[in-house]
This record gives sequence, C-alpha cells and structure tokens, in this order.
Amino acid sequence: MAAAKSNTNWFAIGVSIAVVVVLVAIGGLVVFLNNQATSPGAAPSANDTFDPETGAISFGDGEDTVAVFLDFQCPICKSFEDQYGEQLEAAAADGRITLEYHPIAILDRFSQGTDFSSRSAGAAFCVAESNPDLYLDFAKTLFENQPAENSSGLTNDQIAGFATQVGADDAVSCITDETYRKFGAAQAKAHEIAGTPTIEVNGERLDLQAGDISKMEQLIG
Repeated sequence: MAAAKSNTNWFAIGVSIAVVVVLVAIGGLVVFLNNQATSPGAAPSANDTFDPETGAISFGDGEDTVAVFLDFQCPICKSFEDQYGEQLEAAAADGRITLEYHPIAILDRFSQGTDFSSRSAGAAFCVAESNPDLYLDFAKTLFENQPAENSSGLTNDQIAGFATQVGADDAVSCITDETYRKFGAAQAKAHEIAGTPTIEVNGERLDLQAGDISKMEQLIG
C-alpha cells in the first residue's frame, strides 16, 4: 500500500519560526535600548576625594558627616551655597566635619531640552576625577553663572571654559565629550532624591521645611 501523503505545511512552519525569531530579536533590542537609556554609564575613577560607589566628593575628615545633594540648575541650591558654602568648607578644613557634595540632576526639564542639569553634574564629576582640589572652585563658578530656569542653559564649551578658568584644564575634553553625563543623571535615582538641596547629617535626611537645618548649623557654627 502506498505511503500516506504528508499534509505537513513546512512553509507555514518556517514562517512561524521566522516570526518568533524576529519577535525575540525585537524584544532583545527593546531591553538593550531600555538598559542603555537607564544605564548610569561610565563611572569616574576613584581618588582621595571622590568615591564612585556613592558619588560623594568629600572634603575634611571630621567625625560628623554633612552630605549636600545639589543640582546646578536649582536656584535654591545656589542660595544654600551662598548662605552656607563658606561655613561648610571652613568646618571641613578645621576637621569638624566631613563634607560630602553630591551633584545630581533632577531639573533637566527646565533647560529647553538641552539637559543642562545632567551635563553640569557630569562636568562636576569630570573635575572631581581629574582635578579634585579644584572641584569647589568649579562648583562656585557654575553657581555664579547659573542659567535661568526655562532657558537653554550653558553649552558644553561654556562649562568647559569655566573649568579652564579655575585651572581644571585636564577636565575639558571629559566635559565636552559628556563622558559622565549619564553618571550625573543617575545619581538622583540612586539616592532617591526628589528635591534639591537635600541635606543629610550622619546619614539622617533633614526636613528643611520643619527647621531641621539647625542640626547642620550646630555642626558648622
């Protein structure tokens, strides 16, 4: 008796397999692109001042630690630095506190799509890596030239120019290449920061609206 004729539709099976392969590839691409978008990017190298694990740029060796989380686009951060910056630095220099600065980015939406907050935070990490002794001078210069909210912010060349102005020439290419832009952008999420300035004393996050700033003032007064 003749063998039964096969009804298997190999063409349909082949098309189905091809569709599955394409869908898997698309899914993998979507995951890759999502990971790229949310990746913290390259981290700056550690040195005596900078800790890439915490994102802290530290000064002094006091027993008590004051951590300041700031956004260079934030007007209130500028006011905070104008009011307390010199006292904080003096307290760190005297060994009364360990002062940690954490540049972060939460206000990119206020720079007309140029992401100034992320770029300036990344630039600060460039200086912290290559010229850590000049970080404070660079940060002050950024605040002195803070662009208005809802403006286009500063260009990379302008930011790099401020690095040159304070002597941090080694950071220029890092800034113009936006080497640590993603790292700067990731710090707010890493530390669960929703508003700036955010201040912590010995790991305790202060409620500035409730007057907790006095805990910091007692350490630096």
